[in-house]
Amino acid sequence: MSSTQTTCPYCGVGCGIIAQTDSTQFVTIQGDKSHPANFGKLCSKGIALSGTLGLEGRLLHPEIDNNSCDWNTALDKVATEFKRIIEQYGPQAIAFYVSGQLLTEDYYVANKFMKGFIGAGNIDTNSRLCMSSSLSGYKRAFGSDTVPGNYEDIEQADLVVLVGSNLAWCHPILFQRLMIAKEKRPNQKIVVIDPRHTATCEIADTHLAINAGSDIWLFNGLLDFLRYNDYLDYEYLEQATAGFAAAFQTARESSGSISDITQHTGLEEEQILEFFQLFADNKKVVTLYSQGVNQSTSGTDKVNSIINCHLATGRLGQVGMGPFSMTGQPNAMGGREVGALANQLASHMDFSTEHCDLVQEFWQATNIATSPGLKAIDLFNAVHAGEVKAIWIMATNPVVSLPNANLVKQALAECELVIVSDCVRDNDTTAHANVLFPTLAWGEKNGTVTNSERRISRQRAFLPAPAETKADWWILSQVAQRMGYEKAFSYSSSADIFREYVALSGYKNEGTRDFDLSGLLPFSDEEYQALKPVQWPICDSSEHCTGLRGTERMFTDKRFFTNSGKAQFISITPRPPASLPDIKFPFVLNTGRIRDQWHTMTRTGRIARLLRHTGESYVEIHPNDAQTANINQGSLVTVSSRLGKWMGRAKLTTNQQMGNLFIPMHFNSQTSNCARVDVLVAPHTDPISGQPEFKHTPVKISAYRPVWQGFILSKQPLTLPTKDIDYSVKILSDNCWRYELAGETKPDNWNLWLHHNFGADLEWLEYQDRANGCYNYANLIQDRLNICMFIGKDEKLPARHGLIQLFTRDKLTPAERLALLTGHNDENINNTICACFNIGHNELVTAIKEQDLKTITQIGEKMQAGSNCGSCIPELKALLK
Repeated sequence: MSSTQTTCPYCGVGCGIIAQTDSTQFVTIQGDKSHPANFGKLCSKGIALSGTLGLEGRLLHPEIDNNSCDWNTALDKVATEFKRIIEQYGPQAIAFYVSGQLLTEDYYVANKFMKGFIGAGNIDTNSRLCMSSSLSGYKRAFGSDTVPGNYEDIEQADLVVLVGSNLAWCHPILFQRLMIAKEKRPNQKIVVIDPRHTATCEIADTHLAINAGSDIWLFNGLLDFLRYNDYLDYEYLEQATAGFAAAFQTARESSGSISDITQHTGLEEEQILEFFQLFADNKKVVTLYSQGVNQSTSGTDKVNSIINCHLATGRLGQVGMGPFSMTGQPNAMGGREVGALANQLASHMDFSTEHCDLVQEFWQATNIATSPGLKAIDLFNAVHAGEVKAIWIMATNPVVSLPNANLVKQALAECELVIVSDCVRDNDTTAHANVLFPTLAWGEKNGTVTNSERRISRQRAFLPAPAETKADWWILSQVAQRMGYEKAFSYSSSADIFREYVALSGYKNEGTRDFDLSGLLPFSDEEYQALKPVQWPICDSSEHCTGLRGTERMFTDKRFFTNSGKAQFISITPRPPASLPDIKFPFVLNTGRIRDQWHTMTRTGRIARLLRHTGESYVEIHPNDAQTANINQGSLVTVSSRLGKWMGRAKLTTNQQMGNLFIPMHFNSQTSNCARVDVLVAPHTDPISGQPEFKHTPVKISAYRPVWQGFILSKQPLTLPTKDIDYSVKILSDNCWRYELAGETKPDNWNLWLHHNFGADLEWLEYQDRANGCYNYANLIQDRLNICMFIGKDEKLPARHGLIQLFTRDKLTPAERLALLTGHNDENINNTICACFNIGHNELVTAIKEQDLKTITQIGEKMQAGSNCGSCIPELKALLK
């Protein structure tokens, strides 16, 4: 076995991984105990990574208009078309839309190509959707996009405030670090501020279930409380900050009295005052926030309202304190560093004349952009309007993930030239590509990523590149060379790119910019290959830096990157979300992640055990709202906004506030015909950051009453007919494929329908109860179950799990055949609880009862469940109760 240290391709925690590969390229995955982000722990998705490495569904050859071609033909096609479009319409008619899934080296070349040589700022990244408000808030306060602290600060803090962050599901390893820290120090306090009661609330001392969008009223109120009760750090205010008086005055006027804050936030006065006092009494405070803060039309202001409270009390630049943004993707931070956002240049520089001249000089750029380009929403609007004639999409799936997703789909369908670089052949976006470039996947890529605590880690290849797949930086460089920019893009390896990137970060820097890696220079290929995880800045010329060891914390010297050298308070006046509920659309929709899935499921959707916990999209609704709408647990519903319609199952839970709904973001057209939730979301954005408002969409919900419902289980994947089926979901199970179906019209003869669509030459066993609308069919091949179908009037159908288990039998007994046809089996629901170790509900209940298990620790010792990433602990606690 060969062993390779690399980095996980999922969330912004940036966990280290050891991949062990044998001579047959069989790979086993384990956590890297030496990596300072995770110390050997991995979440359910990380543990299952080896199951994503197969070539099924891979894009392996270049294509033009759905026909395979050689690389030269595809590259020449793009270069020729780019030159034509630039000559005819100008450089603004070309755009790149890139991704936090790219490595830093890929990101850097894309940004250099677009801004330095094509000459437009039109490159933006899907990280615009998750963390651009945080970037804007940091820059307004600190003069730079600088995360002040690190993960250890979260463990060392006496108070951790989690705002709009379901850390347990979205950043599980960091959640476990916090959970262990609290076990060691029971006096550590944790406050969760979130409209939903999420899994993260299980370790919280206090859950503040605020009204959606009311964060600024709360934090402005906190700033007013700190000033009124004299909890300020006056020495810090004088030495290190500016603008406090104005910010305080605005906070005081806008927040009003405690009763006013109560009215806006929906919290009780006692809850508010208890939180304010807790913040005041604890010097070591970390406020950790994520998409619940960022994904808002006032996201930047929310970030600054949090930072204001830390600046007012001097809680910054020291152990166990600071405002901490958790990013969503493995290299969202790398994208911020290289300038992959439309309003940035590389190495944390912007479009000032000074920085444009500096970057142009360093790159020897022929046509550098001098103004920001189009941010994500505006970019796709420009595609739709025909202003952007060519768009190159890299490692992302905007037809699923962008707001107003149907408009994005239409824009790409009508665009002159759509180029997609991806490792998967079929997703919602590749369906619209004129040119497809096959790229390397995780396990084959070689480069660097940066996690949420500014830590740069190596992602190393441990598998060979299959077929004709290539690195993204190579593809970009080849197109650039064909357009006449050979000298600027003559890279032979990712190490070449990294060296240039490091040199630019230190070029004429001298401590004036936060991002500086120049302490690494000179830097050989061998040193690049052996690079250990390290936090930037890494330099020798600035007091901010601590040499080659990197920099654990920023602003320890109370110096910032503003013109005055002082941190800036920002006066924040709260404002409501862009769209508010009304009579027609009375509910507030919130979208987000679920525990075991990632983005649009092109990777995690291939792992059956990651679908056992949640395989079908759903909407969370409070039971009282469900009763009013005549909606039952598990029944089908439609959710509609002014832009589109979604369909899925109802999940009744008191974790959801009345008047609020939650739908996962992951499901796509490959898994369902009606589960793309972002068709509902309006493209309202923060005026500063350009980040969309995913957390506050006015919608309505109603029960969906199809004429029939059913499901099919099949040993082989099926192609479903479009006729008669209005709702369909495809789920990979452990032993078969599962299809959930419903329709508003019923075939005249189910027997003929089944034979016509799924096997006229198959011999079918059947059971029909026409009076009750029940139709059951099964086909066996050599006594082994091959396919079965169950149709009924509503969702009251046979349980799936027991039937799925029949696919493992070499031969069905007469009793099993009877159970199969009648749909009666002795199965209890056995959804996966612990996805890390693939442990289901039934096994856990049996162990708890038979072994008299009383605690989470005992369950972990006996069953392993809950002992790894900790995401399942809330459900384990529920089982114990």
